[in-house]
Amino acid sequence: MSLIQPSTRPKASQKAPGRRNENNRIYANPLPIIFADEPEHPSVWHKALGLLLPGISLTRILNPHCEGVFDATTRSVWVTDMKHAMTLWQRGFFGKGDLSRSEPSWLARQVNARKQARTGLTSEEVTAKRRAERKQFKLDRARAMAAAAAEAETAFKEEGRVISTVYAADGTRIIPSAATWKPSQPLQEPIRTPSPAESEDEDDNDVPIENVEHLQLTLSEAFFLLWSLDCLSVTHPETGNALSLTQIWCAFQNAHVPSPSPLPNLDPPERRFDNPFLVNYVAYHHYRSLGWVVKNGIKFCVDFLLYKRGPVFSHAEFAIVVCPVYEDPADQESSPFKLQNASPFSWSWLSTLNRVNAQVQKTLIMSYVTIPARSRVSDAVLSSPACFNHYSVREVIVRRFIPARMRD
Repeated sequence: MSLIQPSTRPKASQKAPGRRNENNRIYANPLPIIFADEPEHPSVWHKALGLLLPGISLTRILNPHCEGVFDATTRSVWVTDMKHAMTLWQRGFFGKGDLSRSEPSWLARQVNARKQARTGLTSEEVTAKRRAERKQFKLDRARAMAAAAAEAETAFKEEGRVISTVYAADGTRIIPSAATWKPSQPLQEPIRTPSPAESEDEDDNDVPIENVEHLQLTLSEAFFLLWSLDCLSVTHPETGNALSLTQIWCAFQNAHVPSPSPLPNLDPPERRFDNPFLVNYVAYHHYRSLGWVVKNGIKFCVDFLLYKRGPVFSHAEFAIVVCPVYEDPADQESSPFKLQNASPFSWSWLSTLNRVNAQVQKTLIMSYVTIPARSRVSDAVLSSPACFNHYSVREVIVRRFIPARMRD
């Protein structure tokens, strides 16, 4: 059982009611699989089945059956069909757009940029305008500082008075502030001189933009979808044939072994309980099965971020650092893998992690994944996902101790 519980402190809503209701409608389903209720007007077949088998539920399971391509170089699965990609994103926030920060939105951004080019300034022209404003502000501030210093020096020499060089006698600022400064005269808008290429592009504005973005799933996300939910099929990048569960099981483990070929290695891997794919998936599956939305946490120097509902609703509450623990130290000595955080790290590094995540109001969790000893568990169990039953996950919450606030 996990020790992590959602925060109960009230949080102010940051989205307008209309936007919040729209997000609740779009992201209503936490998983790609939907359990549909019984139809309001059941058919004769449904009625007959209900009479013959009264204990059987007639709830329908709607499975999207998405498809992806395995890429061994990036250790990920690419979902190129945007209908499948948006289904996986809107139902559980799986993956990320390869040309976007999270949701696959490259096509929408390109359409908006085309509209902006027709009606307003481009991003480069906006940047040039802001730089001109900053330059003008610095010149005005320098002139005001020089004038105030000269006035103060004159008043001291002639009258012996000491006057402020920041505020006038009526309390107004002499030296302009960046927050309230306005240009004394309107800055000249940048003159657009369309190039021949832009003139040619104007004729192509009505041509539809081809979407070149795809959804990129990590190996843990892809295996959770195809093994736990059975809503994803993974194909070979060269042949296009669907891979079996046994082939995927071998290919995902071999992805962490250096190979000269960019194609997936479908041969049986070396049977090791400390394979990086197995260790990471154990932690990922642990939190996904508890209802959390698990996303990559490299931005905050951690392995995973836990969201209560998803990135569009709120920020992540917890930051997870996966720490592999060998049940038998001899397995670590003979291991070909150098697992991250398997060896004790310094207190300064732990303090750095905690400080970074405390500043963004996230609770740091050390998730210890115990790797079973090869002397106790036979390597034969590694031939299937049944080996996950031999792993265990323990959690330790790390908080900064602040004496002034934690006396009670």
